[in-house]
Amino acid sequence: MIKVLWVTGIFLMAASLTRLHLQAEEPEKKGSEQPMREFRGVKVATVANIDWPSKRTLTSEEQKAELIAILDKAVELNLNAIIFQVRPACDALYNSPYEPWSEFLTGQLGKAPEPYYDPLEFIIQEAHRRGLALHAWFNPYRALHPSVRSPLPDNHIGRTHPELVRTYGDYLWLDPGEEEVLNHSMRVILDVVSRYDVDGVYIDDYFYPYKVRDSEGRIVEFPDEASWAKYQAAGGTLSRDDWRRDNVNRFIERYYREVKAAKRHVLVGICPFGIWRSGHPPGITAGLDVYADLYADTRRWLNEGWLDYFMPQLYWKSGAEGKAYDQLLHWWVEQNTHGRHVWAGNFTSKVAQDWPAEEIIKQILLTRQEPGATGNGHFSMRVLMSNAGGISDALKKVYSEPALIPQSPWLKEESAIQGSSQKR
Repeated sequence: MIKVLWVTGIFLMAASLTRLHLQAEEPEKKGSEQPMREFRGVKVATVANIDWPSKRTLTSEEQKAELIAILDKAVELNLNAIIFQVRPACDALYNSPYEPWSEFLTGQLGKAPEPYYDPLEFIIQEAHRRGLALHAWFNPYRALHPSVRSPLPDNHIGRTHPELVRTYGDYLWLDPGEEEVLNHSMRVILDVVSRYDVDGVYIDDYFYPYKVRDSEGRIVEFPDEASWAKYQAAGGTLSRDDWRRDNVNRFIERYYREVKAAKRHVLVGICPFGIWRSGHPPGITAGLDVYADLYADTRRWLNEGWLDYFMPQLYWKSGAEGKAYDQLLHWWVEQNTHGRHVWAGNFTSKVAQDWPAEEIIKQILLTRQEPGATGNGHFSMRVLMSNAGGISDALKKVYSEPALIPQSPWLKEESAIQGSSQKR
């Protein structure tokens, strides 16, 4: 009995320290050994009900029960962070003053849960109770997902500011070239940061949308003629591609700066496509050029230090020709000139398709062996709940002990510098 209580106490202490990001000095272990500090995150996707809620017709109590099961599974697997999608597409999985309740939650855009509760408030409270960090996941530009069937409510941006919204493919998108789009998305993010006790904020790989092709296979240009003409009329001199990249760069810089100004301890994360450009590093073939196609200069964001953690989606096997997980991870660590966190994004859901669970375990071990890489973020929770391909059983072995989230010493250093300048 004493031994059980002692083990439980150690677990709870470690879990509590995980959330608080204490600044104690501990050695980091590599390889198959258990590191004392390692990010172990899992993404809970709400768009199209990928992970939660399982259906759009669940009662509030059924939704809560599913969230509890997700959190309990995370604890069972010795994970330490939940990345919870709160804004899939200009809709909200929380009580937002700016955007309507998500159809993925209640079956109808704009309809609140009945009986009422706030899912974000609920999952934060329950995650923290278990010693898990909670990061809020936003999509900054997607305005409407094609799986939504209900009409736009009066408070959807497609109604309130239709001049900011573009139809592209099957989706509605906010136009990144419109200054009010930047303002609106930042307003949404900062509202969550200010009102909720989140440990981090996170955006994924959607900036300008992935290219759409017409019936003859030709690329369809994103319809931003109005904002482009406005930029030129104001004296803008950048090429159209550089202007688009600048629009995204300005959002990313402001995203980091304004979240830090609101709550310095809240970690700012980005999880982009795992390859910057073909040939970087040599031998890598992207297939997709996010710099040219999504206008996302992801390497610059890391080089500039416009984030606290960078989680490239390294969604390929280790040793794969042209897209090797380990080769790409090493290259991204080399780009980390500001010493931010580099946490690999893993396509863990592939074990439900054609990957063995051992591939994900190998990737975790490769991450531990890479100096400067200190954790992994798994997409997504569904396969861990079902133990698809034995992945949860395998994770229990590689995550056999709890771990603290890595420290962010630059936040403390920046605060000290600011304090010193204020005294002068």
